[in-house]
Amino acid sequence: MASLKALRLRINSVKSTRKITQAMKMVAAAKLRRAQQRAEAARPYAERMERMLASLGAAVAGQPDAPKLLVGTGGDAVHLLVVVSGDRGLAGAFNTNVGRFARNRVRELESHGKTVKILGVGRKATTYLKREFGSRFVGEVSFANKKVVGFEDAAEIAATITKMLDANEFDVCSLIYNRFKNVITQTPSEQQLIPGAVPEQEAGEAIGAQALYEYEPTEDEILAALLPQNLAVQVYRAILETTAGFYGSQMTAMDNATRNAGEMINKLTINYNRTRQANITKELIEIISGAEAV
Repeated sequence: MASLKALRLRINSVKSTRKITQAMKMVAAAKLRRAQQRAEAARPYAERMERMLASLGAAVAGQPDAPKLLVGTGGDAVHLLVVVSGDRGLAGAFNTNVGRFARNRVRELESHGKTVKILGVGRKATTYLKREFGSRFVGEVSFANKKVVGFEDAAEIAATITKMLDANEFDVCSLIYNRFKNVITQTPSEQQLIPGAVPEQEAGEAIGAQALYEYEPTEDEILAALLPQNLAVQVYRAILETTAGFYGSQMTAMDNATRNAGEMINKLTINYNRTRQANITKELIEIISGAEAV
């Protein structure tokens, strides 16, 4: 049985830990509100821009001089996976989930004879994947020292991807990140960036029934200007979704840790009181036994 001093020290230690987890929960909740607003505000723009460019690109997809950002290199042998995760831990299984999703995707592609390259955005998934796929990494990006990640940071990542595409270093590029649904749910997702997605024919819509548009300037000029921007927008959206999901997961994890610490304090306090009562009873028995002996 532990001594009273050891129990007191442990209770004080758990109380200190509870103060830390409670403070981290409050900080994560405050940051989550702003991050969630930014993520939800970026979604409509990113989705509609992607849809518009896909529709616009359908007109030039079959041309031999179609932009690479739209049609890729024409091959399917080399895949670039851009894996976005958090830079910090203490967020439950948030980073592990996206790392596991990316790991399974790499194994699946390689089982089909594909060559896989990985660009890590965020330290946690990068560390997770490097244990098994260290040789596949072509770059790492971390925002650990930045308070707010801006669009210019996503534009730098998009420029890196574009540079690799121009050098024919990959054929297909996909984005893997945690899609934010709510505070409790963040779903690992994959989004293909290059080649661009072709708009699907809606149910009941006759072939050729889509509206025809006239563009000023030409489709080629619009695509040349908007495709690089769309790539940066999609990367930025993934970063915002990841940030919101990270704070939501961290708030939930710290809330659970705070409750668990409270339960442990209650159990230790009961154990402390029982031990103290046992010591008092033992001392009383010794006193009474000594008095009777006299």
